[in-house]
Amino acid sequence: MKRLIPVLAALLCCALLCACGTAAPLVTADPYAGMVQVESGYGMKMWVNKLEDVPVNDLTPEDFSAAGRYVGEAYTVTRGADVSEHQGQIDWSAAAQDLDFAIVRVGYRGYGLSGVLKYDAWAEENLRGALENRLDLGVYFFSQATNEEEAVEEAEFLLALLDDYGPEKITLPVFYDWEDIAHDDARTDGMDGETVTRCALAFCRRIEEAGYRAGLYAYRYLGYFSYDLSALKEYALWIGAIGSYPDFYYAHEFWQYSAAGSIHGISGEVDLDLRFVANISESDES
Repeated sequence: MKRLIPVLAALLCCALLCACGTAAPLVTADPYAGMVQVESGYGMKMWVNKLEDVPVNDLTPEDFSAAGRYVGEAYTVTRGADVSEHQGQIDWSAAAQDLDFAIVRVGYRGYGLSGVLKYDAWAEENLRGALENRLDLGVYFFSQATNEEEAVEEAEFLLALLDDYGPEKITLPVFYDWEDIAHDDARTDGMDGETVTRCALAFCRRIEEAGYRAGLYAYRYLGYFSYDLSALKEYALWIGAIGSYPDFYYAHEFWQYSAAGSIHGISGEVDLDLRFVANISESDES
């Protein structure tokens, strides 16, 4: 009976407090504290952890009259296409009527277990064609690296082909394009974000050692859940986010806005991109 007295006393106090209306309110923790709501790309929103040290994208839907048509004033915007052997032979003199720049795939690693490195079949012709028609030029490598050593190997493989061009001609970034492959036997199945980030860092560091500007390609999911953008923020960011405006939460210089574009000189569909360069006001310069 003695053991029950304290319990009964506590229950009585609670009852009296409730009756008097003085009970402390129940406090519920915010499940989304430290997070932001973003576009998933699939017609719905999702919550992701917010990176405090990564610049936020300041482009809005009001800055675009349609996909690929910028009407704002804060940026100078140029239009480009990213191409590979999938486009076949390109009439670059015709394509240059529609484009300011090109991003050419130079090579790729196969996603099979052997991970063979190959040059894109049309890489050199596309590089020459873009340069001869005075387009600004960047390149990318499709990676399936599983560790830092393989990422550096990919960078060296790409740099060997670029020896005849150099940073004077490749004036836009050299991009690292690692992607998830939807096959059970893909060599990159099950890779964690920390490893993917380390691979990107290893590739980009080697590219910049060679005198080029390095960059990273990612689509929404990779950007939010795989890459640590805090560790990669010094590199140019190219985001694939098909839609009417660039809705990726963090600032990015390049936006791939269409995977089914049409331009002169290319048969069939092609990826289209915009590049955003911030305008500098006189007050900024002073």
